[in-house]
Amino acid sequence: MDDEEYARWMASSRATLDSAAKDLAGGEYNWACFKAHQAAEKALKAILWGLGRPAYGHSLKRLCEEVMRLVGDDEDVLEDCRRLDKYYTVTRYPDVWHSGVPEEYFSESEGREGLERAERVLKWVEERWRSLRRGAG
Repeated sequence: MDDEEYARWMASSRATLDSAAKDLAGGEYNWACFKAHQAAEKALKAILWGLGRPAYGHSLKRLCEEVMRLVGDDEDVLEDCRRLDKYYTVTRYPDVWHSGVPEEYFSESEGREGLERAERVLKWVEERWRSLRRGAG
């Protein structure tokens, strides 16, 4: 188990979630949603990299399923990942929308929900890592 690599990814995950909270407070809801996705992605990658199983790609569902194969299932977290996956592209690119820009399509409640879901993913990853550490010690 590579505690240093896990900690590096988790530090970035937490910083990204903090940045998402600032975007939410500033009314930048699309960016809050996107960064919630990014925070969850980094957390899932933290545990995988920490276990010596580097992961690439951006599908939270796929990353979560990979983590669950190693640490056990959690359908609630998988649902959080499925919901957050929907924020990966539509939050950033105007060509996804028929008209307007992504900044026009996201609400405060979506931003809040994104942060809540990402926080649950981060907490789950942290709990699983602590459990793995206890088992390894």
